[in-house]
Amino acid sequence: MRFGLFIPQGWRLDLIGIRPEEQWKAMHDLAAYADGSDAWDSLWVYDHFHTVPVPTSEATHEAWTLMAAYAATTSRIKLGQMCTAMSYRNPVYLAKVAATADVISGGRIQMGIGAGWYEHEWRAYGYGFPSAGVRLARLDEGVRIMLDAWRAGKVSFDGKHYQVAGAIVEPKPLQEGGIPMWIAGGGEKVTLRIAARYAQYTNFTSEPGGFAHKSQVLADHCREVGTDYNAIVRSANFNAVIGESEADVKDRVGRVRARQIAKADESAVEAMLSTVSAPESASGTPEQVVEKLEKMRQLGCEYAILYFPEAAYDRSGIELFERQVIPALS
Repeated sequence: MRFGLFIPQGWRLDLIGIRPEEQWKAMHDLAAYADGSDAWDSLWVYDHFHTVPVPTSEATHEAWTLMAAYAATTSRIKLGQMCTAMSYRNPVYLAKVAATADVISGGRIQMGIGAGWYEHEWRAYGYGFPSAGVRLARLDEGVRIMLDAWRAGKVSFDGKHYQVAGAIVEPKPLQEGGIPMWIAGGGEKVTLRIAARYAQYTNFTSEPGGFAHKSQVLADHCREVGTDYNAIVRSANFNAVIGESEADVKDRVGRVRARQIAKADESAVEAMLSTVSAPESASGTPEQVVEKLEKMRQLGCEYAILYFPEAAYDRSGIELFERQVIPALS
């Protein structure tokens, strides 16, 4: 099993109390730490504009700006977004942005891509909120445009949602064949079919029963479209609060809760924090976390992306995970 690490960027109320002029340092320092550790294969950011569980005036740093910054300030670690919303940017423009970031990074960008879901920010930014069918159709067309652009350096496309007329995307990405495509989402009729056609990686639920079911659906789509299911790496995201004891875990969650309810409705915060302690999370003592992740590995989850809500304030949980969890699963 390989591991990725989410870097706090404010979206999940994870930079509260850190002044704006100090937030980049907090993000940069954690990225540099991960870059210097062989434990982490990749670092990740979210592609969102407004905070959750509710929109607030707290910072949410933009994903692709961060990609460029990390490309220039790290040297080893892969760089991804989980996941870019297709409709937030014209796909050939996004292909150009990603290719430039890939060149800056020396060939380390990953393209996490999905249809998008956070209605409030869609409407706030003037994108409307089209139906799921339209969002998924845009995802399909956009992925095709990006792949063609990266492979050929020039792309034309006449689709229902996107039209491109001889757009030049030079320089192409440094990675042979283009930037690896992570198709995120578990929609069984459309999203997983898109993944079967185009993905090198998928990303869907961390709940074991759901993961096994989605995996079978993906396998069925691969068989239907004629692609190799075994060549697609399946990944999942895990919320993680890890401590030396159950009491330590409880105390850590309590500190996260106290920071967040100072800025957002308590019931909304409680709902979001419930995902941190849910059975499908990677929270608990090291022994408990190893047991959870080993079960996922047995189901075919080859890649775990960890979100530590306390990361901007306290790295001890991350360090504990590195010492006692990763060696048991790598």
